[in-house]
Amino acid sequence: MHILYFHQHFSTPSGATGTRSYEMAKRLLARGHSVTMVCGSAQMGKTGLTGEVRRGLRRGLVDGIDVIEIVLPYSNHDGLFKRALIFLRFAFRSVRIAFFEKYDLLFATSTPLTASIPGIAMRLLKPWKPFVFEVRDLWPELPKEMGVITNPVILWAMGVLEWLSYRTARGCIGLSPGIRKGILRRSQKGKRVALIPNGCDLARFQPGERGDSRRTCLRAVFTGAHGMANGLDAVLDAALELKARDRMDIEFHFIGDGKLKPGLVQRAQSQGLSQCQFHDAIPKTQLQARLGEYDLGLMILANIPAFYYGTSPNKFFDYISAGMPVLNNYPGWLAEMVEENECGYAVPPDDPAAFADAMERLADDPEGRVQMGNRSRILAEEKFDRTALADQFVDFLEAFGE
Repeated sequence: MHILYFHQHFSTPSGATGTRSYEMAKRLLARGHSVTMVCGSAQMGKTGLTGEVRRGLRRGLVDGIDVIEIVLPYSNHDGLFKRALIFLRFAFRSVRIAFFEKYDLLFATSTPLTASIPGIAMRLLKPWKPFVFEVRDLWPELPKEMGVITNPVILWAMGVLEWLSYRTARGCIGLSPGIRKGILRRSQKGKRVALIPNGCDLARFQPGERGDSRRTCLRAVFTGAHGMANGLDAVLDAALELKARDRMDIEFHFIGDGKLKPGLVQRAQSQGLSQCQFHDAIPKTQLQARLGEYDLGLMILANIPAFYYGTSPNKFFDYISAGMPVLNNYPGWLAEMVEENECGYAVPPDDPAAFADAMERLADDPEGRVQMGNRSRILAEEKFDRTALADQFVDFLEAFGE
């Protein structure tokens, strides 16, 4: 089959963001299929293309993937209106590409939800061609609960787009249990909906010695976006609590970028939180070496109920691949997994004292941390091997090409 694959935020491992679409495309190639990837120009992503831009596009082969980049620079630092406009421009340019490109199956993955628009359009214009939609976040539930979008007309329009996305797709993929349930709730009976979460790059992220044995402090790390959804003030709240307890031997490191990063840096400085240190985003290819400098991975999100079962964050799977204990600060399927597999601690949201208590326990029990890290790696190998999950992904798509 030839798969026409739409992902606005596609990136190769040379970018500082998730690489799920790259890994899935590579597995499709390994299984004998061909892939044309249509993407945008994300701030943290790297498409692998450096050629000349013609009519707002550039095209070329990247590791065997035929990549079409719609040159629409995007950044989380942009305002809501500007980002929405970029989403819509990408979607409608994608419709044109989908109409003229030859393909056997059209596959689109969110976010944003507007990624489904070329699939919806082609179900009308080329109804014999299958469309499969992958959902990474539930919209409009998530922005509504976060208070990012409050206009009832916009929320209604997003609800309609969500309904059309699920109804016109012949099959859907959800990245978490809650996402899969959300798709089934809004879809027609009999819809094929697979649960294929983000996975672990077991070869790239190898367990190793955690940190420097000469150090006497605990170093925790958060990797990823510094935005509203991430709720990183919770970490600073815990750092302030630990400072009051005179536990300055516990450090928090933040690797990444985002709209709220300047404010977080300013708050840490104004409150004398010298144990909170901020670092630039780094490519995925360099992340393994950096993770070896830390003792613990932080899985932090804002206290939004839609997050509890409706997210599948890359950072969690990177942490457990690297054999790191995990501290999770919100309820849901990941918190349950951490507790059931004894590979870290899950603490209640918005509770700096409980967060600080868990950090003290981890700091005071280095042998226990090693055992937790070992169990993290076992969990990664047994349940989230990216190769096995990618084969499930290819199997699911192949079922629509028969």
